[in-house]
Amino acid sequence: MTDRREFLTTMGAVGLTGAGFLSSGCGKASAGRRLDRIGVQLYSVRGAMEENVERTLERVAEIGYTEVEFAGYYDRSPQQIRTALDENGLTTPAAHVSLELLENDWDATVDLAATVGHDYLVVPSIDPANRTTIDEYRTMAERFNRVAQRAEEAGLQFAYHNHDFEFAPVADRIPYDVLIEETDPALVKFEMDLYWITAAGGDPFTYFHSQPGRFPLVHVKDRSADGDIVEVGAGTIDFASLFARSDEAGIRHYIVEHDNPAEPFESIGASYRYLRGLEY
Repeated sequence: MTDRREFLTTMGAVGLTGAGFLSSGCGKASAGRRLDRIGVQLYSVRGAMEENVERTLERVAEIGYTEVEFAGYYDRSPQQIRTALDENGLTTPAAHVSLELLENDWDATVDLAATVGHDYLVVPSIDPANRTTIDEYRTMAERFNRVAQRAEEAGLQFAYHNHDFEFAPVADRIPYDVLIEETDPALVKFEMDLYWITAAGGDPFTYFHSQPGRFPLVHVKDRSADGDIVEVGAGTIDFASLFARSDEAGIRHYIVEHDNPAEPFESIGASYRYLRGLEY
């Protein structure tokens, strides 16, 4: 798997310069609601983005997606990105941006977000060197708070995207809990990756209940019985039950992702069609 943090640090800098959930408390989802908009993380089609950003966005829109989340800008200027989005009827509520870029190139990041139309700046991961002890997670929470304060002042929202490592105990603590408890709930939100929390044995319903409103974005990707990432609807995750708790969780953006699809556009197309027909 491509190292996403390294990928985003490189692509962000380039851009700026030029198992199902089984929970006794979740219950059965009641049908009736449908998603009114569906997004996709462009990391899923990064090969195509490298070849032609504009054509990739066109193809994403042709599938039916109305929102995209960026993970790098592929030598396009902010205005070029905005033009391509507008031409295809797309919006981009969020982007994955490395924490180091936010800390060291803040003004350029804010300017880009304003031009392109981002509302959320999402840190996609934590460097392994900074997550070996609970104290390091506490330090990371402090860094999140500082950057999130600057984001609020700029009219933006900071968020953090999880993988599975945040749920592996360190010194009898769950690191994800430390990040939640030691960040300001008004400033720091979370983009819950529904595949990774499932893979780690975590329970999203517990977090939705204990931290209402802190999950405005979710990564929607499915997990096979064998643990593989598969197209949404082809695995074991009960998305209807999860989405039925959207109001409590605060979910506003549902973003499809597949880390390593065999056929990227077929993959995101299948996921879109499943979600378009899903009632919850």
